[in-house]
Amino acid sequence: MPTDQTPTLRTLPPTVLSTLRRRDPRLGWLIKQVGPFAMAAPLERGHLEALVRSIVYQQLSGKAAATIFGRFRALWDGEAFPSAEQILARDEPALRACGLSTAKARYVHALCQAVVRDPHFLSDCSAQTDEEIILKLTSVRGIGRWSAEMFLMFHLGRLDVWPVGDLGVRKAMQRLHNLPMLPTPKELSLMGARYAPYRSVASWYLWRLLELPDEVLVTR
Repeated sequence: MPTDQTPTLRTLPPTVLSTLRRRDPRLGWLIKQVGPFAMAAPLERGHLEALVRSIVYQQLSGKAAATIFGRFRALWDGEAFPSAEQILARDEPALRACGLSTAKARYVHALCQAVVRDPHFLSDCSAQTDEEIILKLTSVRGIGRWSAEMFLMFHLGRLDVWPVGDLGVRKAMQRLHNLPMLPTPKELSLMGARYAPYRSVASWYLWRLLELPDEVLVTR
């Protein structure tokens, strides 16, 4: 079980990058091109805020989602993010008035209902394994495995998240290893085994690969 002393993406062990280079020389090339690991530290958000934000941002551009999320926050006075009970006190029309779709308004309410039913629903995340958290979060309507994995990686800073359903990671692995076809999630799962227990770090570098100019890949 994770503990307060368990390494995270914010306390990256110094040997991680050398380990990844040794296990996959092609990833080692990518690490050299991108440079030091520099995942931005998350803002100090509570678990509920992080998940509500992820629901709001689903399938929207960053600018549009930020506007809607700002309107959502403005429904409550003060700087603190509202509690689950406070959010449930606002009906669906009020949430839709912020720009949320009917489905997303219901997803936000479903999450808050889960939190109200079980006071430990989110409070014990830090002591749970990745799969335990994924199983718990995906029981809520509107939160899929990918969203749960992003919560693990970017909010909790878990080191060994490998989002096999992420199109960006699949495309990057195809390019990095010159694969004739996009790897399936099952194939990607097998390919990523070599990166454990640092698959979150490998994922971050693979996302960066998609930002590199084509000429850099040609001269690899």
